[in-house]
Amino acid sequence: MTDKKSRSQQGEKLLEWWQLSLIGVGCIIGTGYFLGSGLGIRITGPSMLLAFILAAIATYIVFDALSKMYANDPQKGSFRSYAKKAFGRWAGFSSGWVYWFSEMLIMGSQLTALSIFSKFWFPNIPLWVFATIFAVLGIIVVLTGVKGFERMENLFAVVKIAAILMFIILAGAGLLGFLDNGKEVFNVPSQAHDFFPSGLKGLWSGLIFAFYAFGGIEIMGIMSVRLKNKEDAGKAGKIMILVLTTIYIISIGFAVSMVSWQSFNSEESPFVIAMKNYNLAYFPHLFNGALIIAGFSTMSASLFAVTSMLVTLAEDGDAPKRFAKKGKLKTPMYALALTVCGLIVSIVMALVMPNKIYEYITTAAGLMLLYNWLFVLVSVKRLIKITWFGHVKRISAILLILLAVSGTLFHESVRPGFFVSICFIVLVGVVSVIIHFLSKKSKNPNPSSLFEKFELLDEK
Repeated sequence: MTDKKSRSQQGEKLLEWWQLSLIGVGCIIGTGYFLGSGLGIRITGPSMLLAFILAAIATYIVFDALSKMYANDPQKGSFRSYAKKAFGRWAGFSSGWVYWFSEMLIMGSQLTALSIFSKFWFPNIPLWVFATIFAVLGIIVVLTGVKGFERMENLFAVVKIAAILMFIILAGAGLLGFLDNGKEVFNVPSQAHDFFPSGLKGLWSGLIFAFYAFGGIEIMGIMSVRLKNKEDAGKAGKIMILVLTTIYIISIGFAVSMVSWQSFNSEESPFVIAMKNYNLAYFPHLFNGALIIAGFSTMSASLFAVTSMLVTLAEDGDAPKRFAKKGKLKTPMYALALTVCGLIVSIVMALVMPNKIYEYITTAAGLMLLYNWLFVLVSVKRLIKITWFGHVKRISAILLILLAVSGTLFHESVRPGFFVSICFIVLVGVVSVIIHFLSKKSKNPNPSSLFEKFELLDEK
């Protein structure tokens, strides 16, 4: 109550639960759903619907755990702060930097995807030009501050939901015979083999793509600190996940019923492929615009989140203190500068490296996000008292995430990404151990003193 009062006195407009839900929808619906689900369908077949349901259940349990920890002890650093509180500084350091690195790599792939979508209209313009333009626009969104970011994500959420509803309405009109070809394009699976054409192993391999479509709940955790009532975090998450799951299932259900699952690929949106039978010349253009908005929205959200995460790392002594300093625009300019540098490196990697190699790296980055989800589920047991049913839910979500992660080993397109993710985890772990060792050696348990020494040398 005191925290809420102090923030209100500072003129900071707090969020209602429904506003946080809308921001969550805006941050989460992106290329992972609009584009990545096509590859999942290609691997899994119509049973991708079941994969989305399982991913939704696990996502709900993870956010429920996160919201309960927040209601019990509001923390600006969200999941990173709870990992630190549950297991010590090494956990907070590792969780925060794993998140920063993973989002940096994912943003590079998002900017590349945005550039490819833009070439649909402007085929002669180089990819790096579009990547630069979208990166600059994303930085501008961050510079507008928290309020500007919230407004933009609310607008993006409405546009993305409208695009999905447009597909659902058009597909429904086709089913009812109001469009050319009418009902004849629909083919609902009637046998187990039709629903599971690749068997349970295919479902296992495709599960990771369903989880990708829900990636972004971490940003909701970070934004929860702006809620008017901290107890509403759980309600905001429930409504957000319910909305996402409903539109995901209906739209994917229509898509896999309208064309053969073998028609889907990673180059086109499954919804554009599904509507080809109706020969609607305007649909690819409208949906391409929706894809660009979706990709830019999630990229901007990631840019905002990693900058905020870097600030909390600096405030806790797990990064140089200067990253927490704010400039004249009330923006942490040092933190944003480091994020921009990482973004530039990621863009260059995305444009220069062979597609397959960079695809493995970004797949690894997506897996690293799921590792942080596991941190949430193991942290909640130490920080709050949960019921026996809460334990059952927690263990169920852990098993589902482990299934999604291990499923990558069964398909050649994502298998290398698993091993790359392990390499990143080992790298961050080694750095964490080195910092812990140096802190003990200097007889100061706070590693921030190490960063401060470097800052003093830099100032001299």
